[in-house]
Amino acid sequence: MIFFSVLLFLVGIFMVLTRRNAVMMIIGIELIFNAANLNFIFFSNQDPKHYGIYFVLFVIAITASETALGIAILLNLYKTHRTIQLDELNHDVD
Repeated sequence: MIFFSVLLFLVGIFMVLTRRNAVMMIIGIELIFNAANLNFIFFSNQDPKHYGIYFVLFVIAITASETALGIAILLNLYKTHRTIQLDELNHDVD
């Protein structure tokens, strides 16, 4: 279980650092949060005194709101610039 969580975390980090598409970066962040959730669940099952399930519910709520906010930002970005490729955006500060 821990090995799978580490693998999921590394795939998420790889996606965040290498992808230039904003949607793929959001998916990478979701994978990172899911890896943390797996760790919380694993350690909560090992010792019942650790209430990891409450942290999992909190992280799921944060992840859902982060995804909704990220998609709203991406829709606005696409509406104004007609692209979601982060390399193609040009921020001119005057």
